[in-house]
Amino acid sequence: MCLECGCSETDEISIDGKPLKGGHHHHSHDHNHGHSHHHSHDHDHGDAREISIKQSILHKNDHIAQHNREHLRAQGVFTMNWISAPGSGKTAMLEKLIKDYGSELAMFVIEGDQQTDNDAQRIRDAGAKALQINTGAACHLDAEMIHQALHKTELTDTRLLVIENVGNMVCPTAYDLGEDLKVALVSCPEGEDKPVKYPDLIMTADVLLINKIDLIPYLDFNLERCIELSRKINPQLTVFPVSAKTGEGVKEFFDWLSEKTGF
Repeated sequence: MCLECGCSETDEISIDGKPLKGGHHHHSHDHNHGHSHHHSHDHDHGDAREISIKQSILHKNDHIAQHNREHLRAQGVFTMNWISAPGSGKTAMLEKLIKDYGSELAMFVIEGDQQTDNDAQRIRDAGAKALQINTGAACHLDAEMIHQALHKTELTDTRLLVIENVGNMVCPTAYDLGEDLKVALVSCPEGEDKPVKYPDLIMTADVLLINKIDLIPYLDFNLERCIELSRKINPQLTVFPVSAKTGEGVKEFFDWLSEKTGF
């Protein structure tokens, strides 16, 4: 698993082509968030040590994430963390939102990919500002990466910040980035049982977008069954069937988002 495999120990991480400032492992804050920390020091048993290491990694991440959250809220910015498998259509859906509603809601996108700035360029071409994080060998974004990205980002006119995570339905779910809302996205060609194959994402998400519904006539895909399986995992989940290509369902999602954010 990511917390143990060392994928975050890479020196290949960069923001808009520049190496992550000061490396990825040395982060110190002088902020008092008013919470206490409890760590297990029982190293007599392998299981106890494993739990202690995981708690320590996530605790550090969560501390930085809370700082990110407070910083963004102080600027009046609502933040979403989008997570899906590669090819589900996150970037295409963001392009559609920007082109159709960017004039109503100023957006900024932080793009996470292992390599290239292809998606950041697509976002800019659609009409929004974007910043690219390349994670190298790491298979997810974490709060430290977002923290450093925010220091390179001018959000004065931004109302909505979207963090498009690295294409992965497992590792990104464990890392709070400081978002207000977690968006899961699956696509119809992936199969109606995708939510039950990757339940951690569905359990932690606030909203699910089921993309590429324009392809349903050509697929063996039951939309109602996909929604049913998703809500068995998370009964509170809000679900929108959408098509980034045709725009079907996108207005409904945007209207819901506008009400949710109060913009």
